[in-house]
Amino acid sequence: MAINREIKVKVKVPASSANLGPGFDAIGLALQIYNELTLSVAAGPISEVQIEGEGAALLPRDENHLSLRAAGVLFKAAGIKPPSWKLRQLNRIPAGSGLGSSSAAIVGGMIAANAFLPNPLSREQILELAAQMEGHPDNVAPAIYGGMVISCCDRGKLRTFKVPTAPGLRLLVAVPEITLATQAARRVLPEQVPLSDAVFNAGRAAALAAALSTGKEDVLSWATEDRLHQPYRCCLSPGSEAAMAAARRAGAGGAAISGAGPSIIAFWFERGDKDPRENLISAALRNAFAGAGIRCRIISTVPDYWGASLLS
Repeated sequence: MAINREIKVKVKVPASSANLGPGFDAIGLALQIYNELTLSVAAGPISEVQIEGEGAALLPRDENHLSLRAAGVLFKAAGIKPPSWKLRQLNRIPAGSGLGSSSAAIVGGMIAANAFLPNPLSREQILELAAQMEGHPDNVAPAIYGGMVISCCDRGKLRTFKVPTAPGLRLLVAVPEITLATQAARRVLPEQVPLSDAVFNAGRAAALAAALSTGKEDVLSWATEDRLHQPYRCCLSPGSEAAMAAARRAGAGGAAISGAGPSIIAFWFERGDKDPRENLISAALRNAFAGAGIRCRIISTVPDYWGASLLS
């Protein structure tokens, strides 16, 4: 089957914050921080890659680029040999920060490449491929669908549920000037946990989803507590535990390690136009990391509700 070689496809993909505390590998939230990817068929036999923005100096500029590898996975699933590509990427999602930059690259590559197929795959099929490539669905699902998504595996089948969040949800992300590989953050986790910890997390994950969907901010402080991953990962990111505690004291409803870290995400429901908490929480996060000798930048954002979208 021939592909359409004459088009140019532009895709916008949101960042995502996984886990949100207790929802380990199950809950993710899309954020209004975006990478943009433009894909077309290259004139010659070798793929061309141009990158601007976050991580531009570190990312490969050939077929090893994650978005092009993802495009190859999608074409293989469709039974078609991929062409050489011309890729242009503008990154705003900090790399290696726990904000789903790799998921955004995978999803962006697959959504863009899908537009070239004579018989495009469904979003559900793309989700399955993206989750297999990433290794877990908690970032790729919100990157594809937007909003808060709960993901689980049922006898080998991936199931996702998009849960609406209440109006007024605001988020601050503290991105410390360190990077942390997801693989390293997983290696520190125990293979077995006490039953009491599993029960603790199950209740809090359910309460977290309920609180975010109903706007019950008073629940968030204890619903973001976790015993499965955060106690082990805090040692990899100095200042993270202090930052979560400081954010809560400054008025955040809840705070958590974003994904595998090292970023910290704080969230609350805005109370009118003159709610002063954003500045207070921002200062608290900066000061907590500064106390550990680490600089951080603060990103103010809100949920993305649309997921990956074609711009052209």
